[in-house]
This record gives sequence, structure tokens and C-alpha cells, in this order.
Amino acid sequence: MRIIPAIDIIDGKCVRLSKGDYSTKKVYNENPLEVAKEFEAHGVECLHLVDLDGAKSKHIVNHKILETIASKTHLKIDFGGGLKTDSDLHIAFESGASQITGGSIAVKDRETFLGWLKQYGSAKIILGADAMDEKVAVSGWLEESKEELIPFIQAYRQEGIVYVICTDISKDGMLEGPSFDLYKKILANAQGINLIASGGISTFDELPKLAEMGCEGTIIGKAIYEGRISMKQLENYILSN
Repeated sequence: MRIIPAIDIIDGKCVRLSKGDYSTKKVYNENPLEVAKEFEAHGVECLHLVDLDGAKSKHIVNHKILETIASKTHLKIDFGGGLKTDSDLHIAFESGASQITGGSIAVKDRETFLGWLKQYGSAKIILGADAMDEKVAVSGWLEESKEELIPFIQAYRQEGIVYVICTDISKDGMLEGPSFDLYKKILANAQGINLIASGGISTFDELPKLAEMGCEGTIIGKAIYEGRISMKQLENYILSN
């Protein structure tokens, strides 16, 4: 299972929110590149970079930070947040993203999202399926849609989507443990996807459990920044797998 640390960006700084609420913003580092280099130094190969300014303003904002991290590390970066147009996507890939995550766009503009999938292929386009009470949430989690989570993932699986990041919003940033039951349900009902678990990771012991269940990757944010999971533990896990 891939270990994928998260860097969330507001005003060029590395921050974390709780349950996607912008008023809970906590700044962990003024320099995202410094954080990315620290991850890389401990054997991490992949990074989940989220443009929270972009998610709020509905277009890419922090592409310069993406470009800096991509050009000064060897990390494979999955970039998301506010990607709405072909131009946004072009900028993200030009700035060094290896993959992009589309969440709101996959709900609100299916045609555009499927166009990206066709143009760039299933290895580069990740479906962001973030949910509250098994309903898909959009617009930086500021809105809940009427889309049911499992049928939403199944429909995109049929269109060729292979990578899915699922965050249970009620767990995100709360350090209370991930949604094991939800992930089991997704894996049982959407075969053939690479499921990346996100939200709520609080202790190292949860990682082997997610791997055993069949998650292809897990995104870890606040647990690292708050020192609940050490970089040494992650390094050892990466080396032993």
C-alpha cells in the first residue's frame, strides 16, 4: 500500500483543516517545499497536494507551488482543488503534476471530466469521491450533492476510472480513525478500482489494516503534522513493503 502524505495549501502555506472547514485552518509550515523534501528524505515517493484556495475560487491558484515541488523533488504529485476547465488541467500537468484529482467537476460537469479521462487516460485522472453520510460532497466540501457515493463510483468505474480517493468528511482532520466500514463497502461493490483511503488516520496501526482490506494507498495529513505518526515509522513501513 502506498503511503501518500498530504500538503494542503492556503495563501502559499502548508495548513490543515478539520472536516473541510476553512475557519479551523491551522498553519503547520510557511514553506511547503521544505515539508515535501522532508517526506522525500524518509522514502516517500508520492504526494497529495491540495490547492484549497483553488477549491474555494473554483480555478487553479497555487500552481507555482506545484511547479516548485515538482521541479525540486522527485515526488509523484497528485494535485487537486478547483480544477474546473481544460485550461486548469493543462496548467496542472505543465506545472509537474503526475496525476490530478477531480471531485466537484465529476459531479457537476460529467462531460468535461470524462473528456479529461479520454484525453489523459485512467493512470492520470483520479476520481475524488468525498462523502458525508454516503452522499458525495462538492465545492471544497461546502456543498452536499444528491449523488449516492457507491453508485457514483460504480458509474465512473464503468467509464474506465481506475483510481478513486475517498474521504469520509466526518472523519477528516479529526484523528479518530478512518472509515474502515465504508472502505470495505466500496471495495466490495466497485471491483477493479485502486482505492486510496483518506481522512481520519490517527495511529500507525491503522495502516496495516487498510492494506489488508485492499486499499491501494492511504493519504495521511494531520497525524503526521501532529506527531501521532512519526516519519521514522512511515520510513520503516515503506522499506518493509
